[in-house]
Amino acid sequence: MQFFLSAIAWLFDPQNYASGLQSPLPIQDRIGEHLFYVFGSVAVAAIIALPLGFFIGHTGRGRQFVIGFTGAVRALPTLGLLMALFVIIGNVAPFTQTAFIASFIAFIVLAIPSMLAGAYAGLESVSRETVDAARASGMTELQILGRVEIPLALPLIIGGIRASVLQVMATAVIASYISLGGIGAIISSGIGLNDNNRILGGAILVTALALVFDGLFALIQRLTRRPGTFTPRTTRTPRLRAESPGLVAEVAPATNERNT
Repeated sequence: MQFFLSAIAWLFDPQNYASGLQSPLPIQDRIGEHLFYVFGSVAVAAIIALPLGFFIGHTGRGRQFVIGFTGAVRALPTLGLLMALFVIIGNVAPFTQTAFIASFIAFIVLAIPSMLAGAYAGLESVSRETVDAARASGMTELQILGRVEIPLALPLIIGGIRASVLQVMATAVIASYISLGGIGAIISSGIGLNDNNRILGGAILVTALALVFDGLFALIQRLTRRPGTFTPRTTRTPRLRAESPGLVAEVAPATNERNT
């Protein structure tokens, strides 16, 4: 218990927040860097993933691409990806910029799958009858997407962004191994100095940030949720039976028995 109390005391020590201290202090500078890495990379990933997810969810094309891509990227070892990018980019970029560029690209790659899946699944969750009614009323496809599907799918879309933010926030700590700043620099310096208070204090700081932003996104999801918006599309069941003859074969005898 004393171990945790000492780390918390280090976190709240005003001397660690004084300006002009040698890196990795002051703490507020590292927090600012960490949040910049997280939200900067998530913003770029959103520009790539959300339009693609909206297209796939609206048109129904590329479902297998989403499944394969998200599974493959999530299987990538995070530290291995960072090191590989660091080595590759180090051959073409100045050493002082290599860590930032490599880490930023890795964060974008890691943030895309969750947002892509959230956008696609969100639009798929919108009732087919609702979309057909909007189309029958004379709306264009872009109007249906912007005025019907995206507003109704917003909680799942935000859920994908929420997962991306948390994943990048954790990965940004590991990126200190290739000389990136942020809160990971505090932990790395603590390891080098054998300073347990600094190591645990940095870990507590990352955990607290993750919990705060997870709570904020959870609240936003709750506020944007509308009753009855997540009913499956009715076209899925016939498609499932058509693609699964074994399932139909199992269901058919039971139906025949009831008829007799």
